[in-house]
Amino acid sequence: MLRISNRTTAEEVRWVLCGRLAGPWVGELRSNWDQVREWSRDRRHVIDLSDVTSIDERGEALLGELKDEGAEFLARGVYTRHLLENLKG
Repeated sequence: MLRISNRTTAEEVRWVLCGRLAGPWVGELRSNWDQVREWSRDRRHVIDLSDVTSIDERGEALLGELKDEGAEFLARGVYTRHLLENLKG
């Protein structure tokens, strides 16, 4: 299960993820990203992974795509920070 919350200010849109970025939830994040990006191109786009408990291969691939599309990431935990440093996009 993955909970996706959006927080919007004049400067940024933030996606706060809680749970597992895996399986069908990868598609949910992609869909949410695409919808929100449509109307928020002039803002920073930040994805907060601080409360993500696991990320599968599809989740990693999506994070690489989002990085290429301009996403910035927040993370805590050695594993998640290491994964973000080594994203392929």
